[in-house]
Amino acid sequence: MELHTLSPAANSKHRPRRVGRGRGSGLGKTSGRGENGQNKRSGGGVRPLFEGGQMPLMLHLGKRGFTNGKFMNQYSIVNVSQLNCFDEGTVVTAELLKQKRIISKIEKDGLKVLGDGKLNKALTVKANKFTQSAIKKIQKAGGTIEEA
Repeated sequence: MELHTLSPAANSKHRPRRVGRGRGSGLGKTSGRGENGQNKRSGGGVRPLFEGGQMPLMLHLGKRGFTNGKFMNQYSIVNVSQLNCFDEGTVVTAELLKQKRIISKIEKDGLKVLGDGKLNKALTVKANKFTQSAIKKIQKAGGTIEEA
């Protein structure tokens, strides 16, 4: 078997259009691209939705609907398991977590503690929000929570 002997199954494919093979083919000279202009050249043409410099309809209509982005609460998040790096009895705050590089920045609404993982040390945790599982795990380890 060689490349020139391979062919698709019968009636499975149309013959490719052979352009630029003389005037007698019907697709000679300009190869079906018309006379002049941007689309005549290879790679030519305009991007989708381009309307010739006129303000495109998509931009003209503007955005619709409601987005909650402005009003959404944003918390720096930390899991209970990440608090194991502190010594027993430490008062854990957002500033301390930022110093230890556990969180990169303190978000506008403060710190939220999630209950993922295990806590092995009794700590005092100061945060703006706690999940129910985080509260249980901190108290089970002998620690206390303080809402800021």
